[in-house]
Amino acid sequence: MKRPNGIVIAIDGPAGSGKSTVAKLVAKRLGYLYVDTGAMYRAVALKALRLGIEIHDEVVMSHLAQMTDIVLQPQNDGSVRVFLDGEDVTEVIRTPEISEASSIVSSHQGVREALKAKQKLLAEQGGVVMEGRDVQTVIVPDAEVKIFLTASLEERAKRRWLELRYRGVEIAYEQVLQELKERDERDSNRLIAPLRKAPDAIEIDTTDMTIDEVVNKIFKLAKQKQTC
Repeated sequence: MKRPNGIVIAIDGPAGSGKSTVAKLVAKRLGYLYVDTGAMYRAVALKALRLGIEIHDEVVMSHLAQMTDIVLQPQNDGSVRVFLDGEDVTEVIRTPEISEASSIVSSHQGVREALKAKQKLLAEQGGVVMEGRDVQTVIVPDAEVKIFLTASLEERAKRRWLELRYRGVEIAYEQVLQELKERDERDSNRLIAPLRKAPDAIEIDTTDMTIDEVVNKIFKLAKQKQTC
């Protein structure tokens, strides 16, 4: 089925593999909408922590997700602002605390079901670069381009550490490395939406690649699909 606004590019991979950075740049280059599904789970996690809700309680968290308004608002520079119940939380949801909490929140089936419908609507019209867990297998299994980004644990930890330092978060590299290792284990082995590469996805190891090299590779794949 041909989508009215273009193809769908679905990008997944472990934390720190460069999904967000690459997806944003690919979307900007193609003139597509960038959709960060992970930001939605982060927003729900932020709301739960603010309200003092137990994030391990699936029933309560699922209800909270259903009652939460999350809007991804595209900007002229190609970036996207995240609004939680009308409040801009784009920067707030990027702290280590929210990263850890969102990994737990996103493991609840009820939470995923609550957010899945909104994500599917964003993909239906096409012309989107969507990144996040299970976009290739559940949200847009018929995406024209599926990319699974990866990199060594040490390189991913280094990237995350530098990103946090840039944002003014003082944290030891060893702590980031350990937290990332634990998150990999949790994300890969959980029963709901585990980290998996779709059988037809193209895997790209970004360990020794520049951002531009990765973006160019995905851009070329997208242009090939656009002409099919």
